[in-house]
Amino acid sequence: MARRLILASASPQRRAILEQIGIAFDVRPANVEEITEGDPAEVAAANARMKAQAVAGAGELVLGADTLVSISGAILGKPADESEARRHLEALGGRTHAVIGGFVLAEDGDVALTAVEKTLVSLRPLTPALLDWYLSTGEWKDRAGGYAIQGAGAALVTGIQGDYLNVVGLPLARLLDLRPDLLPVG
Repeated sequence: MARRLILASASPQRRAILEQIGIAFDVRPANVEEITEGDPAEVAAANARMKAQAVAGAGELVLGADTLVSISGAILGKPADESEARRHLEALGGRTHAVIGGFVLAEDGDVALTAVEKTLVSLRPLTPALLDWYLSTGEWKDRAGGYAIQGAGAALVTGIQGDYLNVVGLPLARLLDLRPDLLPVG
């Protein structure tokens, strides 16, 4: 029998992704200071590793994950306030950017698997009215890049190339390709 997964994240999006396919898990959020600068893929992997290792113990299978938004190599993190959210969205409007999702599985306290997934997301040009409307939703709070594709932010998106769930918060297809034993099948 497979060990129950521990999710080292408080993200409701990550919980929903795992729940929708029936993966049994417990939530144990990691309290770590995330890296915010550097190569986006390396930063996502490093943050995921820190989260997994912060809560991993003997006999446990722990999933740490990080999602970030990158444009022209620069990381746009979670905006501190509405003004910063506006700047992020203005930088993304009318352009294609990368959403980088990193995850780490730690088994028995040791890193067993590290992977990074990249999805390209295109946003429509953001008129002042559209930008004001989106910011007024408050959805930008605690969101990498200042938007949520699975919510009202869908109105900003014109297309994606790659894994939609990676943009939401966890590259599920990649995770299951690498660890099909996580699926709850007989």
